[in-house]
Amino acid sequence: MKKLSLLLAVLVTCGLVTLANASSRIERNLKLEPNGRFVLQSDGGSVTLTGVASAGAKIVITSDHSDLESLYNISFQEKPGMAGVTVRRKDHSVFSLFNWGHSNSVHFDVEVPTQTQTEIYTGGGALQVSKLRGDSRLRTSGGGIEVSALTGKLDAETSGGPIRLREIIGDTHIDTSGGPIEVASLEGSLDAHTSGGPIRIDRVTGRVEARTSGGPISVNFDRGNARGGLLETSGGPINAAVDRSANLEIDASTSGGSVVTDLPIRVQGKIANSSLQGTLGSGGETLRLRTSGGSIHIGAL
Repeated sequence: MKKLSLLLAVLVTCGLVTLANASSRIERNLKLEPNGRFVLQSDGGSVTLTGVASAGAKIVITSDHSDLESLYNISFQEKPGMAGVTVRRKDHSVFSLFNWGHSNSVHFDVEVPTQTQTEIYTGGGALQVSKLRGDSRLRTSGGGIEVSALTGKLDAETSGGPIRLREIIGDTHIDTSGGPIEVASLEGSLDAHTSGGPIRIDRVTGRVEARTSGGPISVNFDRGNARGGLLETSGGPINAAVDRSANLEIDASTSGGSVVTDLPIRVQGKIANSSLQGTLGSGGETLRLRTSGGSIHIGAL
């Protein structure tokens, strides 16, 4: 009896291991020359997309499900100047929606020519994009977004998760319904919004609009940046570092703290502890800072 029980335990264990290791892998190489367009549309799954020196689009889809094509319609598109992949559920039941996110762990690994315009739409999963020279539009219904070494306009949104950018050259719009935002080295204007989380921005050359419904904001403008902008939070302090030689109008106020500056700002009107209006240098674009719960510090680079 003990031997039989042991044998059954071994068989069950082996079966579990077999199920755990069961997986799908689909690989496809599509024609795509530099300066083309790549589009990925999926009902879910995480994506890693990288620009490479060679032509062509290489797509690898992996999942821990043993037969991914039995559950999803997978189609590849290839035409002059464009390549793409579309993944749709065959079963649209509530169980299928739950099953996608928790059982199949679908992931896309994509390589495209460095000079490619990209569009990614996924119903849920993290996005990682790097080493591209082309405009990018990124959308996920739930997951973080990371973009690095991108030259081109960037438009990225997630329904929940952090957004992290590094070494971006181009005007940028980013939005998350819940999570922190971190930006390091951006040449261009930036429009950043989160419905809940801190915002940290370092070395931006253009106009900055950063808004959060709950969390601190920290911005280091690049040297020579006199484009101004709006920094606004409903709950947290604001710290902004500005080039001392920049020409700006400063308009700062808080309903829950004080306003302090290290810059030689010529104050206009009545001096108040919770607000400051004045001119830096010869004046120019306006930098507005607003918080409902915290102090404001305007420092010098």
